[in-house]
Amino acid sequence: MHAQIVLFDGFDPLDVIAPYEVLYAGGTASAGAVTVELVSAEGAREVASGTGDLTLRATARLDPERADLVLVPGASGRVEEDDGKPGPDSGRQSEDEAIPVLLGRTLETGLPPLLKSAMERPGVTVSAVCGGSLVLAMAGLLEGRNATTHHMGMDLLDATGVRAVPARVVDDGDLVTGAGVTSGLDLALYLLEREVGPKVAHAVEELFSYERRGIVWRDQGPTPAAF
Repeated sequence: MHAQIVLFDGFDPLDVIAPYEVLYAGGTASAGAVTVELVSAEGAREVASGTGDLTLRATARLDPERADLVLVPGASGRVEEDDGKPGPDSGRQSEDEAIPVLLGRTLETGLPPLLKSAMERPGVTVSAVCGGSLVLAMAGLLEGRNATTHHMGMDLLDATGVRAVPARVVDDGDLVTGAGVTSGLDLALYLLEREVGPKVAHAVEELFSYERRGIVWRDQGPTPAAF
């Protein structure tokens, strides 16, 4: 399984690093059955996160023809002007006000058509952590699908025509999404279990001294009665 984790300007570092480390360790534990790289819509470049001065390097362009798994992170930080300086209202911005703007800026890049290609390509699983689900939803790619995101973005997700599910991880077949920030660990461990096997996922779980949280929601079984 070759995984490509997408970087875009303003990405949330933990949404990227947590899945990257899990998948990288999964590759080690499976003797190379999993490979992972950081990519961007523009190709190899330094990509600034939304947190301080932290940048990560995308080593290649997002290429759905090479990927078995494409993972989209969320965003963090404040909105800046095109010259990189804080916007006039940045000092008064709350996180929940700034993040939809940062996520919305991805729609003005070459990312949406590449994500559309990934979602249409047989055999490719598209995944998202936190606000990454909103990137996909605002690009018009998740209408009618089951997905989750950070709890502060659930109403926006629902407003785009997505069936928003308040779960930590939601498996909708070739679309697997995780909720807020640290759920990237749970999401990546689940993907390892699903795509490579529970023994490898368990070995990585032990290595990281971390136990997956919550039940993975799937659209299966009877509808629960009201409590």
